Amino acid sequence: MIYRVRLVNRAAKFFKSVDPSLSKRLARAFEVLEESPRQHPNIKALKGELAGRYRYRVGDYRVIYRIDDDAADVIVLLIKHRRDAYE
Repeated sequence: MIYRVRLVNRAAKFFKSVDPSLSKRLARAFEVLEESPRQHPNIKALKGELAGRYRYRVGDYRVIYRIDDDAADVIVLLIKHRRDAYE
């Protein structure tokens, strides 16, 4: 199943504001998420308060997202530097 990656407003705003090299890396990560949002070495299911969400590691940045299987959507909730991503 192919998923569609959708960014919430704050994730889209961050994505538009980053430098071109990080933007390219994030775009490649989104392509991976379209194909396989649960299985990849850089993907981890989150626990605790963030249960039901996943993170994709892109260097020092984290893409936090949830999956809507019914709509075949990957909803990117947050893109942040790792030191700030889990606050």
